[in-house]
Amino acid sequence: MSDKPVLTIALSKGRILEQTLPLLAFAGLLPQEDVQKTRKLMVDGPDDWAGSKIRFLIIRAADVCTYVEKGAADLGISGRDLLMELRPHVYEPLDLKIGKCRLSICAPKETIEAERSKPAVGGRIRIATKYDYLTEQYYQQQGIQADIIHLYGSMELAPLVGLADRIVDVVETGNTLKANGLQEEVKLFDISSRLIANPASFVTKKRQVQAVIEKMRLAVQGMENS
Repeated sequence: MSDKPVLTIALSKGRILEQTLPLLAFAGLLPQEDVQKTRKLMVDGPDDWAGSKIRFLIIRAADVCTYVEKGAADLGISGRDLLMELRPHVYEPLDLKIGKCRLSICAPKETIEAERSKPAVGGRIRIATKYDYLTEQYYQQQGIQADIIHLYGSMELAPLVGLADRIVDVVETGNTLKANGLQEEVKLFDISSRLIANPASFVTKKRQVQAVIEKMRLAVQGMENS
């Protein structure tokens, strides 16, 4: 049995994974299996990388923060939107410049254009979102009471059937909004994916963690210059 320390890296399933793999390849950190096809949730990486054995967890994007915060993973890749919403106690040493999109308030065009649809200070508004905290914070700053309707998907449908006045969701190209008769009203934040680290691992596995950070930093620079 190997006495090399194991460095565990949590990867997000979905669209971010495809953009993550070229960075991992550049850094010499590719998983030993095709993580886009395998049904395994834990996949081996290089056996000897900076003196450690690499292991990958392939999990839901929303769970990466939890795995890293609780120490089940030493490092992870998470979107800025989830980091701001969940507020985990993790380090964010590197912006990977992938998964670029924005968090926006969106509504039907006619709703945006109707002055009466805009709540005054002290008013109320119904918002469909999975970003409860960020949405409440924004509307509190505007002096407006946001009634949050928590949805996990198909957010664009909510204003169309009268469930909500507006939505707060991630927008990449805007094509889904357009197809459903919605448009952006306010951009709240620009988003990209970040490399995050467990604070304890940052100390106890400092050499290995720093090696990953530096290799990924070079990978980001290499991808930007290619």
